[in-house]
Amino acid sequence: MKQQLLKKLTEKQDRMVEIRRFLHAHPELSFQEENTAAYIADFYKGKDCDVRTNVGGHGVVVTIDSGKPGRTLAIRADFDALPIQEETGLPFASENPGVMHACGHDGHTAYMLILAETLIEMKDQLHGKIVVLHQPAEETPPGGAIAMIRDGCLDGVDEVLGIHVMSTMPTGEIAYREGPIQTGRASFKVKITGRGGHGSSPHMANDAIVAASEFVVALQTIISRRLNPFDVGSITIGSFDGKGSFNVIKDAVTLEGDVRAMTEATRILIEKEIRRILDGLAVMFGITYDLDYKNDYPVLVNDVALTEFVAKSLQETAIAEVTEITRCEPQPPSEDFAYYAQERPSCFFYVGAMPANGVFYPHHHPKFDINEASLLIAAKAMGAIVADYTTK
Repeated sequence: MKQQLLKKLTEKQDRMVEIRRFLHAHPELSFQEENTAAYIADFYKGKDCDVRTNVGGHGVVVTIDSGKPGRTLAIRADFDALPIQEETGLPFASENPGVMHACGHDGHTAYMLILAETLIEMKDQLHGKIVVLHQPAEETPPGGAIAMIRDGCLDGVDEVLGIHVMSTMPTGEIAYREGPIQTGRASFKVKITGRGGHGSSPHMANDAIVAASEFVVALQTIISRRLNPFDVGSITIGSFDGKGSFNVIKDAVTLEGDVRAMTEATRILIEKEIRRILDGLAVMFGITYDLDYKNDYPVLVNDVALTEFVAKSLQETAIAEVTEITRCEPQPPSEDFAYYAQERPSCFFYVGAMPANGVFYPHHHPKFDINEASLLIAAKAMGAIVADYTTK
């Protein structure tokens, strides 16, 4: 069955590319993907499967039931885009100003639609059920996964798989890792308030910029002095709004930052230390502060046994387009696939999608693009695992 599946996918490669290019030209932002969701649902019309729409918002859940006893595997693809003005110059570039598929979700959806179609055609050779999770809103916290879970997308599901194409990884490579594979993410916004005044009379004011600057410097000690050297974490201040006149002492400054960690314990520690530093600044400088701290996505932890199964399946399958299968290091981005992994044993892995000319741009860049050969590789990789899963 597996080789027949791979052959069928090869024959449909051109359709994958066609779908990807259509989606790329018509991107929609997180929580606004109404047309994309309708396109996905329409794709399944007339096909022998159960389609549920409006799951947790714009989510689409497709159940492929073999009619035979067996386990239930969910396979997920996200489909939202980003608020970026595209600069690729591609003939199928975004037609929506300021919105772009700059993370490969168009590719995820394209390969998944064709894979699902092929599994439906071959479902008499399957056992159990395959649940296809077409997920919106991965890019914007709280994300689409948690809403779909609350709406029952994992009901009856035993395990979950997901793929992300990577422009920074050579096409032909597949990478996996058991355990923590992507960081948990938090974000914060803090307003530090002092007392404004004139530059000629600093003794009559309470300079919020000085206190805020001390805060930025003090944050650096959390990673270097509070974390175990074997732990992983980062803190970034991405916005420092202290703009004003050259001779006016600011009464308030607003800062925004990003936190990453590879364990929940580290993420908790970082939040605790940020609050401790702010409390200290309040005493030291006589300021007040207002902190809005959000734990956006948890650490993504791959199930060890399922990841071993995935790796074994890939290594034992002859996929002509795959050049290397490797165990990778943990990755710094965050992903709301982590919520599925909190609910069910899960495995999230990577498919290389570096453009053929070797010139690549990172995800979320206005010139981001993928090698469309990666779509077939992703479809075959996921398809091979599904084939093995239904007979294990």
